[in-house]
Amino acid sequence: MISSCDHVKNPYPVEVNLELDTTLYPGLWSDYENNEWPSFTQNTNTTKNVLIEDFTGHKCVFCPAAAELAHQLHEENPSRVFTASMHAGPDGIGDFQSVSPPDYPLDFTNPEGVEIGLYFGENDGGFPGNPRGTINRFNNGTVFQSPNQWTSMVNDQLISNALKVNIQSKLNYYPETNGAFLHVELDPIDESITSKLGIAVYLIEDSLVGDQKMIDNSHNSSYIHRDIHRGNLNGTAFGRPVSSDDLIEENYYINYSFKVPNQLDGQYNASNMHLLVYAFNTETWEIYQVVKQKIIP
Repeated sequence: MISSCDHVKNPYPVEVNLELDTTLYPGLWSDYENNEWPSFTQNTNTTKNVLIEDFTGHKCVFCPAAAELAHQLHEENPSRVFTASMHAGPDGIGDFQSVSPPDYPLDFTNPEGVEIGLYFGENDGGFPGNPRGTINRFNNGTVFQSPNQWTSMVNDQLISNALKVNIQSKLNYYPETNGAFLHVELDPIDESITSKLGIAVYLIEDSLVGDQKMIDNSHNSSYIHRDIHRGNLNGTAFGRPVSSDDLIEENYYINYSFKVPNQLDGQYNASNMHLLVYAFNTETWEIYQVVKQKIIP
């Protein structure tokens, strides 16, 4: 019987599990271990996906056009191009991101996004302001590019054959506790990169109707903000390195537990949220691969 079954990947690793918040599972944790801990089949993907990080602000008049372009690029390749709208500037929270009641009462910022903006504002070529963005954080002189470069850079990344890491993810969500468990498999196709391999997970809100300053300086109270970066799992702005502790046979397995803020808290709705899981080079920041994981399918 055992020899006739598919090889089971992501077997329950005790040492990793100790980092999980098992109270988010609405039952006996042993039931999760034995019945709900997922396994992965062989990853047959051969295509490289693209992450657009759109650094924006709700009082930036040129940002709506950039956001529309990012959304258009996603719609043209919905299974391969993904966007994270980062409400941060090179100074972290600038005038474009600041809250100004009554017209701009919503705070779209979060600590991890601000930390990312501050870091790149001073390092790796920097960026002068909003709107600016990264395309897989590919560094062809500078990590950040103006929107007029995004289309060509996305297309270049889509046709690139340099798939260095494959990713699979599975998620179990429990509305009783608002708890979720994310399980990720990293398959390093290019084994030479493993010493510089990192992983990060963005929490993204799909869409929200809110205030935005437009190109003519008008106030649009019905603007649709899309793919809003709401923070990182484990509160780590730059994720974490992947190490030999994550290695099981030939692949790496990283597991997360987190609580999804819900509408009763006056915050978000799990059905309107997803995760972006990406693997990257810890020295150059280049993103090797990204996948989207819905919280509620």
